[in-house]
Amino acid sequence: MNNNINNEGKKYGLGPLTTTVVISLIFGGLMGGVAGFVSSSLLNGSFSGWLANPLGIIKSGNQERFNANQNLFQPQTAEEQLTTQAVKKVSPAVVSIVITKELQQYYNYSGPGFPFDDFFGLPFDFLNQNRPLPGPTEKREVGGGTGFIITADGLILTNKHVINDEQAEYSVILNDASRYDAKVVAKDPLNDLAFLKIEAKGLPTVELGDSEQIQIGQTVLAIGYALGQYSNTVTKGIISGTGRDIVAGSSGVSEKLEDVIQTDTAINPGNSGGPLIDLRGQVIGINTAINLQGQLISFAIPVNSAKPLIDSVKENGRIIRPYLGVRYVILNEQVAKENNLHVNYGALLVGNNNSAEPAVIPGGPADKAGLAESDVILEISGVKIDSEHSLAEEVAKYLPGDKIKLKVLHAGEEKEVAVELGEFK
Repeated sequence: MNNNINNEGKKYGLGPLTTTVVISLIFGGLMGGVAGFVSSSLLNGSFSGWLANPLGIIKSGNQERFNANQNLFQPQTAEEQLTTQAVKKVSPAVVSIVITKELQQYYNYSGPGFPFDDFFGLPFDFLNQNRPLPGPTEKREVGGGTGFIITADGLILTNKHVINDEQAEYSVILNDASRYDAKVVAKDPLNDLAFLKIEAKGLPTVELGDSEQIQIGQTVLAIGYALGQYSNTVTKGIISGTGRDIVAGSSGVSEKLEDVIQTDTAINPGNSGGPLIDLRGQVIGINTAINLQGQLISFAIPVNSAKPLIDSVKENGRIIRPYLGVRYVILNEQVAKENNLHVNYGALLVGNNNSAEPAVIPGGPADKAGLAESDVILEISGVKIDSEHSLAEEVAKYLPGDKIKLKVLHAGEEKEVAVELGEFK
C-alpha cells in the first residue's frame, strides 16, 4: 500500500475545496439543528430570545456575576486539571508565524485575484478556469506556521519547511497579540528543524522534557496556529507510536525523518513547528507531518533530537552538525539475505548506483579512516546500530572533532576503526 506522508504546512491535500466542504458540513449540521429547534420551539411557544443566545443559555440577573467569575473554573477530574495547567504553562511561549511574500497580482475576465500557495495546496487556476494574466505585484500573507520560544531574548524553534522560502518575509505573533519581524537564524541540513529570532526581552519560554521517557498511550497536547487562522489552538490525544521512520515532503521535495513520534492528536495545517507537550507542560516533540491517507495519524520530531541544535545555536549562532560521510541502509533479515551477509543488524554502506552519490564520500572522515562500500558499521562506541539506534542518530550525539570507535564488518571480518568526525557543511 502506498503510504503517502506529507509535511503538514508544505502541501497537505487539504485546500480551500476540502476546507469549504468540511466547514459546510459542520455549518449545515448546525443549521439543521437550528431549524429543528426553531420549529419545535415555535410550536411550544418558547422561541423568544433563542436567536440572540444560540447556545441555549438563558440570561438571568446573575449573568454579569457569572461573566466576572469565569476564571473560577473548577476541573472535574485530575486529568482535566493537569490539561488546563499544562496549556496555561506553555501557551504564552507559543507563537504564530506569518509568511509574507511579494506576489504578482493576477487578473482574469472577472477581475483581480491572487494565487493560492502550497499552504492550501490548490493552484489559482482551480477556481479560475480562464488562465490568469499577470498584473502588478503586492505583498500578501501566503501561509502560516507555529513555533515556540526557547530563550527569553527571542530565539524560536520551528520546522524548516515553515520558513524555507528564501523569497518570503517572516513575522511572529505572540500570545498577547504583539507582532515582531523575525529573522531566520539557522536551518538544520539533516532534519526538519529551524530557528527564528525576534528582537525582544523578558519573553516567556517553554520547558523542554525528555522524549526518551515517553510511553505509548500517554496523554499529549498540541498547540498551534491551526489553518493559519486560529492561534494557540489546543488539541489532545495520546502517543500512538515511537521510533517511526517516514518520508515527508511536497512540491517534488522529500525528506526522510527518523525516529519520530506518532500521535493521534489532531495536527492541522498551520500546526507545523508547534510543541507537542505532556501533562507536566514540558515539550516532548515538534509537530511536523501528517498522513493524509489515514485519520489522526500525525508525527512529531522528538525534542531530544533538537537539544544539541539548540545548544549549538545558543553558543555559536548557527547549527554545527558532526559529519561521518557515508550513505547507508539499516540491515534487517531481508536485506542481509539479499546481500549474503551473516549479520542482520548494522548500517550497510551503499551508494545510489552512480558516482554522484557514492557509499563513502571522498575525502570525508569515513574515507580517511579506510571505510569502503559494502562495509557494515555494526557499532558506534559500543552501541549496536539497528532499527532502534540508527547511524545518523548515534553520530548526532557527538561534536565535530570527536573521535569515535566503529566496529565494522569488512570483507567478512570484524575490525575496529577509529574515526575523527568532521563538520557538516
